[in-house]
Amino acid sequence: MTLPSSPARRAALALAVLALIWGYNWVVMKEVLRYAGPLDFGALRNLLGALSLLALLALLRRPIRPVATGWMLVLGLVQTTIFTCCVMLALAWGGAGRAAVLTYTMPFWLMALAWPLLGERIHALQWPAALLALAGLVLIMEPWNIHGGLAAGLLATGAGVAWAISNVLVKRLRARVQIDLLRLTAWQTFFGSLALVLIAAVFETREIQWTPYLVGAVIYNAIPATALAWMLWVYVLHHLPAGAAGLGALAIPVVGVLSASIQLGERPGATETTGMAMILAALALLSVQALREHRRDDIQLVQD
Repeated sequence: MTLPSSPARRAALALAVLALIWGYNWVVMKEVLRYAGPLDFGALRNLLGALSLLALLALLRRPIRPVATGWMLVLGLVQTTIFTCCVMLALAWGGAGRAAVLTYTMPFWLMALAWPLLGERIHALQWPAALLALAGLVLIMEPWNIHGGLAAGLLATGAGVAWAISNVLVKRLRARVQIDLLRLTAWQTFFGSLALVLIAAVFETREIQWTPYLVGAVIYNAIPATALAWMLWVYVLHHLPAGAAGLGALAIPVVGVLSASIQLGERPGATETTGMAMILAALALLSVQALREHRRDDIQLVQD
């Protein structure tokens, strides 16, 4: 794909950096569980991440005050509280690479939900992509193998479903209220992290070991993986078509799988590897479809 302009080239570079930051974070989140419980770390990373986003808004001199607070609370519970609980427990009970790929099945759950809830019909390449992803999901989960980490797989998939539901809510909200994506993310993360703090206080029994790695992991999640990463993502969305951004974002679970393989020694079996490859191929098909629609809209705009 040719990137015709300097802003587009910079956006492609930003997307590459983002993929490295978010992709490697799956290993960081897995490793840090040696020193903190999954719920404790989930609460820490989101609370400090939300504060870093609010600080970034102040630094950029953007509006900070929350709007549509009720929506923000619901979004926070779905996108931050439920999503984080599913991700961190999936990492506690299973592999980082597997969790990354299953969480990124989000576009398929969004596609399924958008049909009845938003009136967006499934068409063209979305059908083979959905079938390919479903087959890949079955291969990864291996429901015929009760010792294959089914619970961890279901939790990671649940994270993808929660993410999809939150995207439907965001579409509904932004149809009613004009709101900056960065401010929306900051406040829903803040509200959701407060619920996570309460959940961790009630259910987490393990004592936190404040090692250098834990401190570094919290800082990594608060600054590069939250404040910097969201700034990069907003920049990417402003300068690249959604399909191109989606194709680039495919690198995130790939980086997660490769990092887990190198650093954690995770070696998925042939069946699971095939399933991962099928899901990534299905995500690529969705991104190609989005690119086609973007170009068709551009041609229609020129003709009009």
